[in-house]
Amino acid sequence: MGLKKYIGFSLLLIIAVGLYVYSVESGDYRVTVLDISLLLPTVVWVLVPLVVLFIFTVLHLIFYGSVNYCKNRAYVKDEGNIIESLKAALLGKSDRKKLKTTGYKNLASIIGQFKIDVKDNAFTSTNEGLNQVVSQIKDIKDGKYVNEKALKLDAGSELAKQNLISKMNEQPDFSLDILKKATNYSPDLVSVAFNNVLENKTMTTIKKVYNNVKLDREMAIKLFLKDIENTDFGLTKEEILKITKSLSYTDAEYMNLARLYKDALTPDKLLDLFEGISNEVEESTEAYFYVLCELEMIDKLRDSLSGYNEDEMLPFRAILDLKEAGKHYSLDDMSI
Repeated sequence: MGLKKYIGFSLLLIIAVGLYVYSVESGDYRVTVLDISLLLPTVVWVLVPLVVLFIFTVLHLIFYGSVNYCKNRAYVKDEGNIIESLKAALLGKSDRKKLKTTGYKNLASIIGQFKIDVKDNAFTSTNEGLNQVVSQIKDIKDGKYVNEKALKLDAGSELAKQNLISKMNEQPDFSLDILKKATNYSPDLVSVAFNNVLENKTMTTIKKVYNNVKLDREMAIKLFLKDIENTDFGLTKEEILKITKSLSYTDAEYMNLARLYKDALTPDKLLDLFEGISNEVEESTEAYFYVLCELEMIDKLRDSLSGYNEDEMLPFRAILDLKEAGKHYSLDDMSI
C-alpha cells in the first residue's frame, strides 16, 4: 500500500472511530495523575492514542521509504557506472568510476581483472549506449574507420591505432598528414602511412614528406622501387646517397641497389649515380664496378682495378679475362 493510501484510509478510520464513540458516549471523562487532573470529552481520550500511533506510523514509513529510495537510487546509479566500466574495458581505457553498493563494487573488481573483448557474433543488450559501442568496436576490427570523437579513444590504445590505420587506408590524404607530423605518431603508424603514400601519391609529393620519416631498410627499398617507376621526377643522386649512408648500407645492399636501377636509368645517369656514391662510400665500390661491367666500360674497369692487388676483386678480373677471350658473360651469370 502506498503512503498516500495509508494516510487516507487511516484518517477515515480515525473519523469513523470518533463518530462511533461520540454516538455512544458524548460526555466527558476525567483523568487524574499525580494530583494533575484533566477533563476531556471521551471521544478525545479515544482518538488521541489513534492519532499518536498514526503520526509515528507515518514518520516510520517516511523514514524507511527514504532509506529504500536512497538505496534504490544508489543501485540504479551503480548500474549505470558498471555499464560505463564495461565500455571503458572494451575501449581499453582506465576506469575511475566510484561505486557505492557492495555488490557492484565486487562486480567492478572482477571486471577489472579480465580482458574484455568483442566477439564476432551478434551482441544485444537493453542498454543502447553499450550496443552502439560494441557495434563501433566491431567496425574498427573489421577495418572500417569510426569517428574517434564518438568513442573518445585513448590515443595510445591499440584500438585507436587500428582505427587510425583504417582511416589511413580509407583516406590517403590523411596518411600524408601523418607524414607531415611524423614525430607525433608511433613508428608503426608512420610506416603504414608511408606505405599508403607510396602506393597512392606521386614522387613529386613523396619527395616533400619522406625526409620527415626515419626510414628503415624495408621502407628504403620500397622508396627506391617507387623512384624507379618515376625516374623523371625521382630522387637525386644526393638523396639516394643520403638514404643509403643513413642506413649504413653493406656491399651486398649497394650491389642490390645497382641491380634495381640498372634498367631504370639511362647509362649516363646510372654511371653518374654509382660513380658519385663510390667516391663517398667504400662499401659501394663493387656496385660501381658492376655498373661498369653492365655498361661494357671495360677500359675504365681495368683502370679502376689497377689500384687493387691481384687477389682482390676476383669476379671482376674474371669478367675481364672472359671478355678478352671473346666470351660474353655478365656478373649476374656468375651469381655474385
